[in-house]
Amino acid sequence: MTAPAPDVRRTLLAAILLGIGFMAAIDEIIFHQLLVWHHFVESDSTVAAIISDGVLHTMELVLLVTGAAMMLRLHETHHHAPGYRGPGFLLGMGGFQVFDGIVDHKLLGLHQVRYVDNLIVYDLAWNGAGIALLAVGYVLLQRARRGQASTQLS
Repeated sequence: MTAPAPDVRRTLLAAILLGIGFMAAIDEIIFHQLLVWHHFVESDSTVAAIISDGVLHTMELVLLVTGAAMMLRLHETHHHAPGYRGPGFLLGMGGFQVFDGIVDHKLLGLHQVRYVDNLIVYDLAWNGAGIALLAVGYVLLQRARRGQASTQLS
């Protein structure tokens, strides 16, 4: 009996969802709750700002549960593609970070990383961390693709 073919696309999707949810959780727990640097949507109303954090927390949990359920199903059916979990996770983390830094912080102006006079240092660190995660995820994804191609040839 042959083993089922790995489902690379679904493995990547599940891992990306887990990465997005995990990075959103880090952002929400560390920067929103512990450091209190910002809220998901800054507002003159503390209640509205805290409610917006609750919305972010809800979205993060939905992504984590969905990604985990998908990954568990892939494992149960032996369709997971092991070399693609790490790259997908890092791509999800980095994608969230860069999206948050560019879209939420700059384009939509929902909040800043931290409310200080010199934002550029925080913006560069925030987006730089996201770009670094994306770069490592991309390199690992290319390595997984090369590894998969070489096993298909043999």
